[in-house]
Amino acid sequence: MLSKWFGRKTSAVPALEPGKRVYAIGDIHGRADLLDQLIDLIEADDATRGDADIRLIFLGDLIDRGADSARVVEIVGNLLRSSDQVRLIKGNHEEVFVAAAGGCAKSARQLLKMGGYETLESYGINREEADQGTIQDLADLLKQRIPRDHIDVIDRGEDMIRIGDYVFVHAGIRPGVQLDRQVGSDLRWIRQPFLDARRRDRVVVVHGHTPTQDVEFKPDRIGIDTGACYSGKLTALGLEGTERWVLQT
Repeated sequence: MLSKWFGRKTSAVPALEPGKRVYAIGDIHGRADLLDQLIDLIEADDATRGDADIRLIFLGDLIDRGADSARVVEIVGNLLRSSDQVRLIKGNHEEVFVAAAGGCAKSARQLLKMGGYETLESYGINREEADQGTIQDLADLLKQRIPRDHIDVIDRGEDMIRIGDYVFVHAGIRPGVQLDRQVGSDLRWIRQPFLDARRRDRVVVVHGHTPTQDVEFKPDRIGIDTGACYSGKLTALGLEGTERWVLQT
């Protein structure tokens, strides 16, 4: 009654359309071992639930810092090729890697600062070889040595996916900007002012990029980067109807 007098509406509970189920996977950063474990957990969890239209969404940052980026890209690439129910969002680490492997020296330098030595080692380029010559020499080496099909997998990553009342991005969105006017650089790199904003756009943003000790459930966002490459905890968020649940290694 009071809500009617004062013109306030009860907030609707965020939901997916009936019959849909989503698993979103946070930042992997080269931990192929944890990805194998998490996929097993997702398959086991899915088997305990009823039939549904499944979507598996990778939120980006497949690579860098961890020991086996090349194998992570291989796993994700195989999943993408096997089913249109699997989708990939491009993270900021993928953005830099694609540019570096395209011969951009500036991006090659940035890659090394972002944990790229481990990525290069997973592709057979050791630290000594990476540090020989100029940065442009390194960019040229990446262009020659990184498999083209791996670059194609990474470069196919999407900026944003919307399903029901949820929006899936790598880093976040620019507060006050309509979803159809968001720019890729924000979606892949933003932290503030996104993290502290209290938006009124009626969607819940599921994102990675900013590591936290555990999943962050906020009214308008859910952060699922749990620092897998350091913590050993790789996270998937499950969504169906109004239900939410977490799977972790």
